[in-house]
Amino acid sequence: MLPTDEARARFVAKETVPRPDAALIPGLVNAHTHNPMTLLRGVADDLPLMTRLREHIWPVEAAVIGPEFVADGVALAIAEMLRGGTTCANENYFFPDVQAAVYRKHGFRARVGLPVIDFPTAWARTADEYFDRAIEVHDLWRSDPLIATAFAPHAPYTVSDANFERVRMLADQLDVPVHLHTHETAQEVADSIKLHGQRPLARLDRLGLVNDRLIAVHMTQLTEAEIHLCAERGVSVVHCPESNLKLASGFCPACALLAAGVNLAIGTDGCASNNDLDMFGETRTAALLGKAVANDAAGFSAFEALHAATLGGARALGFGDRIGSIEPGKEADLACVDLSALEAQPLHHVVSQLVYAAGRQQVTDVWIAGQMKLRGRVLVDMEVDAIVANARQWRARIAEVRA
Repeated sequence: MLPTDEARARFVAKETVPRPDAALIPGLVNAHTHNPMTLLRGVADDLPLMTRLREHIWPVEAAVIGPEFVADGVALAIAEMLRGGTTCANENYFFPDVQAAVYRKHGFRARVGLPVIDFPTAWARTADEYFDRAIEVHDLWRSDPLIATAFAPHAPYTVSDANFERVRMLADQLDVPVHLHTHETAQEVADSIKLHGQRPLARLDRLGLVNDRLIAVHMTQLTEAEIHLCAERGVSVVHCPESNLKLASGFCPACALLAAGVNLAIGTDGCASNNDLDMFGETRTAALLGKAVANDAAGFSAFEALHAATLGGARALGFGDRIGSIEPGKEADLACVDLSALEAQPLHHVVSQLVYAAGRQQVTDVWIAGQMKLRGRVLVDMEVDAIVANARQWRARIAEVRA
């Protein structure tokens, strides 16, 4: 890093974007999301997790899911994320081939999940087909500068031991992470003990999955021993506080995880369970909730929260050497946040202001790999009116399904 005057003397800028009252931050990393589900925003709210999934979300998905649904949902999500300063997403949904193509079309960075689940879907009918298609998608995108893949077995309660073992073997061979919902609810843990004689994390450990490839999402039901196991094995945990609050799933022990040395990231979850992709709001909620759960006002500081939303997420996804911080040698995934408005005054501490007071509407400019994606609050290469009109068409189609 150089002082401003020295940097200006040594380098000639290709373009200068003057923002004298703004903070330049690393692009936010949404470390767990189901972005096609933006088109299900507001469907089946205020219901318990499994009731919502089994009686509402899964039946609607079965009726509408397909390449067109996935492509349109991802495009809507990209636009929303860019306007909120998010430059990278860890995706977990069906039709990863379509997802990857849409992310690449819009120059958005993503790690796309390769789904594995123990029942037929529109994406695959058998276990062999899930794995064959996963390898095809991985091979297609393995050299792309913006798009990478991960195995995405849905959850311990929907994936068999045999399929988990195949995931572990292939993840090792292909050198990709494993992106998994686990320890999300007390019921999940109780069911695992009943069916397998083990808590989910112990079962995953028996199957060889508790290691530095594991991106463990939610993790609201943890013992002290499980927290230390995650730290010892290099597991990354993704905290989704607003989804967990809305679904009454429990509280991720963020402060205890940090104290143990676990890499902590933040994710919004999908819009069907959180309703937005607002990483500023999610990060603030994570910081506040972390203090309450730990009964420690000094716990999960503003700096720790911002770190989880940027470099913590980048490290969880395996991108920590490329993005997540502003330093020489990294790619320019950046967001500019205007701090000039009266709601941001007086400005005593920039990081505190970003976490506790700023909102996504203050993001003015966004770059991914040095390419401008948002300029002065205007999306550079996406048509907002067309995206909104398309979303309204899906609303009408889904309403017909639910009638």
